[in-house]
Amino acid sequence: MSTHVRHPIWLPALRPADARTFASLYAVESFARATISSVIPIQAYEILHNEQIVSILYTIVSLLGLSVTLFMPMLIRRFARRWVYTAGCLMLAIGSVFFVTHTLPGQLAGMLCRVMGASALSITLNLYIMDHIRKTDFMQAESLRMAWSMFAWTGGPTLGIFLYTRFGIYAANGAVVAFALALLALFWTYRLGDNPSIRPGKSRPINPLANIGRFVAQPRLRLAWLIAFGRSCFWTTFFVYGPLFMVITGEGKLAGGLLVSAGNALLFMAIFWGRAGKRFGGRRTMAFAYFAMAAMLFVAGADAAPLLTAAFLLGGALFTIALDALGSTAFMRSVRSYERAQMAAVYRTYLDFSELTPPLVYSVVLSFFGLGSVFVTLGLLAAFCGFFTWRYLPKSF
Repeated sequence: MSTHVRHPIWLPALRPADARTFASLYAVESFARATISSVIPIQAYEILHNEQIVSILYTIVSLLGLSVTLFMPMLIRRFARRWVYTAGCLMLAIGSVFFVTHTLPGQLAGMLCRVMGASALSITLNLYIMDHIRKTDFMQAESLRMAWSMFAWTGGPTLGIFLYTRFGIYAANGAVVAFALALLALFWTYRLGDNPSIRPGKSRPINPLANIGRFVAQPRLRLAWLIAFGRSCFWTTFFVYGPLFMVITGEGKLAGGLLVSAGNALLFMAIFWGRAGKRFGGRRTMAFAYFAMAAMLFVAGADAAPLLTAAFLLGGALFTIALDALGSTAFMRSVRSYERAQMAAVYRTYLDFSELTPPLVYSVVLSFFGLGSVFVTLGLLAAFCGFFTWRYLPKSF
């Protein structure tokens, strides 16, 4: 009928993206990655039967994943952020398909897919955060994001070990696929759009090597990278060598999963560290956290009883969370808006290098000393990062 009016079907209105939006995305992503975080090193050890070769495997994966990170700005420029984020979700799911083969090629392919997916998700999420969160709110937003991820990093590793030991490899990796698809659905529900203002202009370098040179030329970006690298090295060591330490000392696989979960349970302290940073300043808080972390690691590496070593590793995790909550603000407050995509990709290499460098160094150290030497070596790095944070980070942070 000519008088009939077909009214439009209105899409539900979404509130503007804020800190809770990105905290929820990061929380679901953390579930997808945390569920097998303690399964992967144990599975690799079951395949290779040697902790030194496990370190070499992690080194190879990190080297291969590094190139993907450096080329990420070109992918974002070509396909737009939302498609790169989507690809990151799918890579996490595909990686789990490779893991269920329980073979060395499958382990290598699964770890590589996981690294590439995490890289895509990390860079694009940071770009969205810098688009929607004011610089003065970065510290509070990042501490909220870390706190929300507590649930994933607390329950995920133990859940993964439980599924792996009780129901087998298909159950553990099936959970990862479910979380990855849930993340993808949540992301498209929020309908986050690309901000054209951060796309690189024709006159700005898109060559990865040129981007590295531009990054290195800026002292504050170099320092932000070092701060992130140091705290990420702790988590790499904690996730890989913590469970291995529990297994090798006879405490068992479940103890390894519980250790990782206990460390991640402390992520709720990110809110406290965020307030401490606001009260005492980011520079003082981060330098203190680094020196305290170093002290804990030195004691943990003294070949004490396994449970005592685990307790000091948890103490180190407590102070590392301060750097998780505050560290990325050094980058976000220093990077120029027109080169965020390029510099975010170079900044993100701290994670690749933190997964590459420690296993490489540890493979040499373990040739001469016991497993406790891994924690002492990490303590030296923490002290080094603490000195540079105190000496060169501006007092305004």
